[in-house]
Amino acid sequence: MTYQIKPLSCDPAKIKGMSERLIVSHYENNYSGAVKRLNQIDERLAELDYAKGAGFLVNGLKREQLIAMNSMILHELFFDGLGDQSEPGPALRDALARDFGSFERWRSEFVAMGKALGGGSGWVLLSWSPRDRKLVNQWASDHCHTLAGGTPILDMYEHSYHMDFGAKAASYVDTFMDVIRWNNVQRLFVQTTNGRGTAGDTRQ
Repeated sequence: MTYQIKPLSCDPAKIKGMSERLIVSHYENNYSGAVKRLNQIDERLAELDYAKGAGFLVNGLKREQLIAMNSMILHELFFDGLGDQSEPGPALRDALARDFGSFERWRSEFVAMGKALGGGSGWVLLSWSPRDRKLVNQWASDHCHTLAGGTPILDMYEHSYHMDFGAKAASYVDTFMDVIRWNNVQRLFVQTTNGRGTAGDTRQ
């Protein structure tokens, strides 16, 4: 089975504060590149004789498979989360207030985590923890640090800002917060807390 590149789910010409060039470049290079790399890795793994394969080869391919797969999934969520300026619905706002003390407290933490990544490369994820039945903000680096059992419903990729913002990571974080497509976050929250899967199948 082959992973397919999904169509861009946001309108890159209508993301306030971010250029169409930035969005399209990130889609064509970072996201599409991850999908293509994942397919190449899977082809190599399909040919591998695990009984004879060297440990470093198995480790290396499986590590790169995880990085490419998570990069694909997290980028799809990233693009799904971009849109017009909006606000979270009552159910999600209440859940954020319950789990973080207030919506403003959640926002402050999420923003601070994004700005703390400035100068590096990584993700900030708002994830649902089925173990604890609550929402958590999670730091992730190298596309492969995720909460065990958790399901992300919103993410921000810190490294995607350079084309428009240069070294001004904080300005990018503030811009991102103003263009969150909250109806998508709400949809994923409802699906996740009801026990249904959320990740789209990109294979054919």
